[in-house]
Amino acid sequence: MSILIDEKTIVLVQGITGKEGSKATRDMIAYGTRVVAGVTPKKGGTITEEGIPVYNTVQEALVAHPDINISFIAVPGAHVPSAAEEAIVACIPLINILSERVPITDVARIIALAKAAGVHLVGPSSVGIISPGKAKIGSVGSGGLAAKIFTSGSVGVVSKSGGMTSEISRILSDAGYGQSTALGIGGDPLIGFDFVDAVRLFESDPETKATVIFGEVGGTYENMLAEV
Repeated sequence: MSILIDEKTIVLVQGITGKEGSKATRDMIAYGTRVVAGVTPKKGGTITEEGIPVYNTVQEALVAHPDINISFIAVPGAHVPSAAEEAIVACIPLINILSERVPITDVARIIALAKAAGVHLVGPSSVGIISPGKAKIGSVGSGGLAAKIFTSGSVGVVSKSGGMTSEISRILSDAGYGQSTALGIGGDPLIGFDFVDAVRLFESDPETKATVIFGEVGGTYENMLAEV
């Protein structure tokens, strides 16, 4: 099995017409992830080069594609709060934020909103999530490298560092240990989904037999995991 994403994942990309959003969209589609809609205000009614329809709002996208269960956010940091709030209010179950340099007070507010709504919020500054052979969200294993780095198996991987999410998975794959899910949770002082959140989900997954954690100096998320 896996956590957070699987073959039933259906993705909305907020900021799909921007540089990072369009790049991540191409990567996700190439991996086989179902990306069905994008949102860019004032560009509704257009279609991307990949054939993905663009809407002005999240609500418009959900009316046309009610099965969406993940929003991937790749907008400038200053626009993340409004984009995330829009997805939270729409009760999309999982939100993954790639964007960096989001003001910490804004992050605190959207984390509180997500928790109140029962929404998983991964990020900001998250490289993405991958359940090998099932689905990939974001820029993790970009440039066609995902299939070479990540293999299906029973080890969960959680890292603050985007690069180390891939590197740890590569080391595991080379040693014959595939991954159930690997995710970069972001290294900002405040994040929406931490080590404890991830490990609890991995523990509830009967096919995940071990978890590898990669932390960084600074912050208390590693301490919180040790206490739990």
